[in-house]
Amino acid sequence: MVKHPSLKYMREEVLPTAFCPGCYNGIIMNALFHAFQELGIEDLRRFVFVSGIGCSSWIPSPYIKADSLHTLHGRAIAVASGVKTFNPDLEVIVIGGDGDLLAIGGNHLLHAARRNMDLIVILVNNQVYAMTRGQMAPTTPYGFKTPTTPYGNPEEPFDSVKLLLATNANYVARWCVSNYIQLKNSFIDALSKIRRGFRFIEVYAPCITYVVRREGKSAGEKLMELRRKCIPYKKYMELQEDERRDYIPVGVYRCEDKPGYIDRYREYVGKAMER
Repeated sequence: MVKHPSLKYMREEVLPTAFCPGCYNGIIMNALFHAFQELGIEDLRRFVFVSGIGCSSWIPSPYIKADSLHTLHGRAIAVASGVKTFNPDLEVIVIGGDGDLLAIGGNHLLHAARRNMDLIVILVNNQVYAMTRGQMAPTTPYGFKTPTTPYGNPEEPFDSVKLLLATNANYVARWCVSNYIQLKNSFIDALSKIRRGFRFIEVYAPCITYVVRREGKSAGEKLMELRRKCIPYKKYMELQEDERRDYIPVGVYRCEDKPGYIDRYREYVGKAMER
């Protein structure tokens, strides 16, 4: 029997996953593992995955066959920064949700990006606090009904890409789960093309239970909808303001190769040692 190629990167003893049927986390995992395969990465011993609290934080812990740190809510990037600073030879990847990284962990996200900390950060935007029954989160769409906004969310959501573009991050991208090839290619960029600095990839992946099913749709129907709604950001900017609410801009917004925090910190230490 031929095994699925992704299984070599997974802890088979804890499968099947605890994700809801139809959850898009599986697409994200496969895209990451597909990137590993294309890059010829077979052994993940030089990788450390860090996550906080939330459905997507379960992706690395316990399912990826690599060292992982499952940290406190909102603290994944702070812990990951410590790991990378202590051992710069490690490839440190943070996987977390929008509630974890944009709400309680928002300042850690912004300041790590400002420092251009040498991390890969994958923000899984499922639009709600899915692990705790779908309350409103920083990315919940305006007007969407949740247990904490039964009459429709009165707040505008964060645009994480706009936030990150205001920082010093080397790489900023957003893709929908319907953009599988582009998402996989962004993972390849972050792992091989841009090997330093802060590399941020938002993945738009609506919660199958507390968003998609509340809309009365199946996982497949939502994917087909996202194929239509997720459009290149340059095309999105050509639309009228009132038309933009129907679409999600995607693409690679920034791809630079400036020195990351580790390079600058080594330079700083060198100056201190010269005195």
